[in-house]
Amino acid sequence: MTEDKTNEAETETAETATETAAETAAETARADTPPDRLSVNPQSEYFEPEVLQRGIGIRLNGQEKTTIEEYCVSEGWAKVTAGRSRDRHGNPMTLTLKGTVEPYFKDTEQG
Repeated sequence: MTEDKTNEAETETAETATETAAETAAETARADTPPDRLSVNPQSEYFEPEVLQRGIGIRLNGQEKTTIEEYCVSEGWAKVTAGRSRDRHGNPMTLTLKGTVEPYFKDTEQG
């Protein structure tokens, strides 16, 4: 009877280890994938300082853009600043450009 308990405990331990490894792999995959939508404006609901500190690069229609204020991959748009113009609240004026948005982390740059 003690052997059965030992075998059950070993089986449970192996299953737990497998689940933990799968969860870790999923977290790593998520950690290497930038969010679908992100904003650099702290007042936005899509502002994520941890992700921004890591460094995000954006390609819009194959061209590297450095003036992106906000982007959405699934909807295919990015808001870029329009020079030094400001709105009446002091926020940068933005233009919405549509196309293929490709975000990537600069610390794991892919090209």
